Amino acid sequence: MKKQYKSRISALLMGLAMIASLMTGCAGDNASSVSESTGVTIDGSIRDISSIELVKEMKVGWNLGNTLDGGGEEVRGETPNTIEIAWGNPTTTKEMIDTVVEAGFNVIRVPVTWEWSTGDAPDYIISDAWMDRVQEVVDYAVANDVFVILNIHHETWHNPTEENYEAASDRLKKIWTQIGTRFADYNEKLIFEGLNEPRVIGSREEWTGGTPDTREIVNKLNFDFVETIRGLGGNNALRHLMIPGYAASFTRSVLKYIKVPENDDKIIVSVHAYTPYNFALKSDGTDVWDVKEESHRAEIDRLAEDIKTLFVDNGTPVIIGEFGAVSRGNEFYRANWAKYFITKMKEVGTPCVWWDNGAFDTEGENFGLFNRRELYFRYSKVLEDIMTAVNTDIDLDLMIEQGR
Repeated sequence: MKKQYKSRISALLMGLAMIASLMTGCAGDNASSVSESTGVTIDGSIRDISSIELVKEMKVGWNLGNTLDGGGEEVRGETPNTIEIAWGNPTTTKEMIDTVVEAGFNVIRVPVTWEWSTGDAPDYIISDAWMDRVQEVVDYAVANDVFVILNIHHETWHNPTEENYEAASDRLKKIWTQIGTRFADYNEKLIFEGLNEPRVIGSREEWTGGTPDTREIVNKLNFDFVETIRGLGGNNALRHLMIPGYAASFTRSVLKYIKVPENDDKIIVSVHAYTPYNFALKSDGTDVWDVKEESHRAEIDRLAEDIKTLFVDNGTPVIIGEFGAVSRGNEFYRANWAKYFITKMKEVGTPCVWWDNGAFDTEGENFGLFNRRELYFRYSKVLEDIMTAVNTDIDLDLMIEQGR
């Protein structure tokens, strides 16, 4: 991306500022640039801070789910908008993102499926039209000065088996080289997430933690991703990077197998947690979550403890990249659950990002929170309790005693 300086004088001043920054021990102050595809001014400066420090600035996040990550083979090679609306959500607008940010969310996760707009081997070239559209949506959030998590999502080619590793590694490197190069000048608030839920689709172990071999392949792909981004130009040497375990699972059997690259303090572990499953996700599950019941709190408490002992205590932060509870006409219980969940994760320095797939009244997983067509939050109690958990110090003992 070509940088555009207003004048030689401003360039000189910027150069002097960079020298001064280096002399005081700060790294990476670059000039602002203008996105060639969106016209948005990009603040090219980047702070050299650890991921532990970075996540302290995050409150709570929201996923633009089932949108840029939508579609299937039927939309391969179609226009960006055809892919974007394939799963029933409307075309994303800046007004949507503005409204979400105004509600109090300061992290926007942008799941993206690149496959339908990617060319064949050996180069796997992403179409300019798709890259431009992804950048346009990212810039909606960048304009609000919030954190953005950009990933690869719903891809199937990275099947983590020994037989598929070489092909998956090659494609992963080539895809992320293109993404990392396009977004090289963005500051530390743009975070790359290398994989979403890497797993062996259709296997007996798909959602049960994998095997030692498949968990190790995920580690290898994570290392390939980190090495690729670190080798690119711009701000990527200081870019904060998220890596998952097998299927991004929150189970201890998966978490303890995650290998974090050494000597890199800009790594974040990505975890997805729809727990307890019987309440949060299971199609024929219960509509009741009672904070007074220890059994209802147990998995949340255990996850917080595992995050602390396995990662945070060792200098690596965690982001719950997806969490949520499906709607079963039970807003009070969902709101109470969200308040407890966020507060418990907040205790161990872990921000949470609500999975919003835009679904409200379907026969599937109704994780919708924000009505994108009419620009309002349908479940005001859930939103209220999310923000209460984020912005106040909740006494969990008292909450348990009172049941709310």
